[in-house]
Amino acid sequence: MPTTTDAMDESHRSHRAPWLRAAILGANDGIVSTASLLVGVSAAAAGASTATIATAGVAGLVGGALSMAAGEYVSVASQRDAELSDLHKEMGELERFPDAELRELTEIYVKRGLERRLAIEVATQLTDHDALATHLRDELNLDRDDLADPRRAAVTSAVSFFLGAAIPLLAALLGPSGARVAVIAAAAAAALVVLGIVGARLGGSLGRRGALRVLGGGLVAMAITALIGRWVGTFI
Repeated sequence: MPTTTDAMDESHRSHRAPWLRAAILGANDGIVSTASLLVGVSAAAAGASTATIATAGVAGLVGGALSMAAGEYVSVASQRDAELSDLHKEMGELERFPDAELRELTEIYVKRGLERRLAIEVATQLTDHDALATHLRDELNLDRDDLADPRRAAVTSAVSFFLGAAIPLLAALLGPSGARVAVIAAAAAAALVVLGIVGARLGGSLGRRGALRVLGGGLVAMAITALIGRWVGTFI
């Protein structure tokens, strides 16, 4: 007979947010930007050779992956700097104003619903156990053992971009040249649907909603790029 604990689904997904965001963003950007680039080039020059398409696609893939890595590193590094600044500030305040920090912690627990006497007792015991960890967690929502990691974010974004970009590039190279735009768009659309479903399921959301959200933006980007590419090709 299943126990209450067994019957309850205790699997939480919020811990996946940092790496999931970087992975989904990188793969989505890889698919959409590379597919849009190849669609635009193909629409601008209907008779473009396979070598031309390959050159444009590889350049977009490599440049995009490196750009994603650099951008993600800078962004997450800035976040980590802010977290470290708050950590060091809190350490200094605990050293200089321990009584004020204890009162501050007490007020946090009172606002969360504890009676004042119990809030004082909880704040005192947690401060005696690990004052810094307690203030980081309950005052700043930080974990000193789980700060933002710019290197992991950069690698995740670059790899996911590369894998995403490889799909429309392979479709362009392996598909018939006479239907290149349609093949690229179809491959990218299918990849976006799968990415949307996987991302939504990993995040605990509905797969259909995630797929439609990702697919809609990708199709709009490819359509606009194709129109601009055709327009440019007409005049050049």
